[in-house]
Amino acid sequence: MATKRDYYEVLGVSKSATKDEIKSAFRKLAKKYHPDISKEENAEEKFKEVQEAYSVLSDDNKRQRYDQFGHAGVGGSGAGSGFGGFNGAGFGFDASDLGDIFDNLFDGSFGFGGSSRSRGNRARRGSDVLMQVELSFEEAIYGCEKDFDLDVVNECDKCHGKGGFGEETCSRCHGSGTITSEQRTILGSFMTKTPCPECNGKGKTYKETCSKCHGKGQVKAHKTITVNVPSGIDNGERLRVPGRGHAGENGGASGDLYLEFHIKEHKYYERDGLDIYLEVPINMAEAVLGCKKEIPTIYGNVKLNIPGGTDSGDKQRLKGKGIKDSTSRRVGDMYVIFKVVTPKKLARDQKKLFESLAKTDLDDSEIDRFNKFTKNND
Repeated sequence: MATKRDYYEVLGVSKSATKDEIKSAFRKLAKKYHPDISKEENAEEKFKEVQEAYSVLSDDNKRQRYDQFGHAGVGGSGAGSGFGGFNGAGFGFDASDLGDIFDNLFDGSFGFGGSSRSRGNRARRGSDVLMQVELSFEEAIYGCEKDFDLDVVNECDKCHGKGGFGEETCSRCHGSGTITSEQRTILGSFMTKTPCPECNGKGKTYKETCSKCHGKGQVKAHKTITVNVPSGIDNGERLRVPGRGHAGENGGASGDLYLEFHIKEHKYYERDGLDIYLEVPINMAEAVLGCKKEIPTIYGNVKLNIPGGTDSGDKQRLKGKGIKDSTSRRVGDMYVIFKVVTPKKLARDQKKLFESLAKTDLDDSEIDRFNKFTKNND
């Protein structure tokens, strides 16, 4: 008697494989070796071997005994030697599991061309549409009403989505939309239903094909729609516009339109979420002595007190002067970052002033510490 192969090897899975991985491997191999469709040599024997391996590894108790004792732990004669009337005895999984697997085996996903139910008359929702949209900085922070052009699939207005005129009951399927056929397997005969090729599963045909949609019931259309873009929309965010996608079939709902936004950069403002950052240049006198300066915010100009001794990189927070998010009703802040500008050219009198200032004993501990470090390093 030939030595049985390791069940994990048969299914091509590791010993740590999950139940879902084992089930997936079994389905693939069942399709590959099924005697009615496989052209592999010894397909029937391989199919039985796969069934036997699955019957053990899909059952937690049997799998535990097999891992511990090998084939002897699950009955040396073969765990898959009988089906036990589909009650699970000797097969390793119950009838509902078997039905689930072979329902998939004989539907379109396993190459048998259809499922047990007609899908031709079923209402199907239309596909969604994703559209890339560019907004200016101002349009994004304030919100706007904007027109968008897009191409979508619409229901044909000439035949109202039917595809033709002069409706008749399909003579081949007699209105059912399906054709019943017998599929013979080693497990017995299965009755399967596939969409009727004459009416494409609709159960009806037409004396005259619609000249506008050529029988499809749908046509491509160019649309311009107006959308209210909420304030505070950020880069990469999406806005859903219900029912503006492709039309559904057989009375199904239309899909949705998704607008994905890309925001242009501003010359001066920088954005971080709902916060606004603005770099403000000040001269050396303003930095040393302090001053009042007019600052532009997204809501208009405000007067800001700049304290004396301000360094480059110092910042002030203007609470509530950031972006308003109309969806969450949150409001960000504005941060003013100062940049002390060093003059490149000086008039003669200005230069003398700086020379005079350089001779002045200023109380600047940071400069003093650095000068001491330089002397000690000499």
